[in-house]
Amino acid sequence: MIFKRFNEDISAFMARDPAARSRLEVVLCYPGFHALVFYRITNFLWGIGLKVFARWFSQVGKFFTGVEIHPAATIGRRFVIDHGDGVVIGETSEIGDDVTIYQGVTLGGVSPSVDSRTQVNRKRHPTLNDGAIIGSGAQVLGPIIIGERARIGANAVVHRDVPAGVTAVGIPARVVMPRDKNKAREFVAYGEPAEGCPDPVLRTIESLRAQVAALTEKVEELEIRREGFKQPAEEEPEEKKIIVSAGE
Repeated sequence: MIFKRFNEDISAFMARDPAARSRLEVVLCYPGFHALVFYRITNFLWGIGLKVFARWFSQVGKFFTGVEIHPAATIGRRFVIDHGDGVVIGETSEIGDDVTIYQGVTLGGVSPSVDSRTQVNRKRHPTLNDGAIIGSGAQVLGPIIIGERARIGANAVVHRDVPAGVTAVGIPARVVMPRDKNKAREFVAYGEPAEGCPDPVLRTIESLRAQVAALTEKVEELEIRREGFKQPAEEEPEEKKIIVSAGE
């Protein structure tokens, strides 16, 4: 069973990384795959009650791969950790099938050092549903749910649920692309489409610029209308000028 899983994992790396030229290359040269091998073994040890040994062996895996996966985490089939270095997956994390994450991703808790004893045996880490993609450096924190085939952009900080089939970016993460059932089926490297995924800050600035331009145009229009209401000063009648002169 475990060897069948390894075979599926290798196939997943081949399918999602164009740099992978052969299955042997994945086995020998991919730290993400090595980390997954360590996890499969430590998860088995954890399940049969050898928890201390499982934790120790997971630290050995961290030393060799740069990836830290708690043995109690739940990880599905065809999971890919691309590049791998700096990835942290917490104890109560749940990961579905066909999920991809990139280097520097953290699936962590929220304030784990505060009242830590009260958090024992409680759900503290995220759930990634099938087909989710988490971009490099993203921080996914707390017992939240990332929907099926959702995409989290690089360096995003996510602390709320993300619906299925959307793309979320930024700090804090915001949805920038709506659901699209056809595009949601496509694999998108690093969690971000090459096109059509605007920077939310830039979009806000552009919106403010447009509003300022509209207000400026309105002010100019009002100035023109005000000038139109002004009447030219009337000259005094000639007779009045003569009377005034005679009185003097």
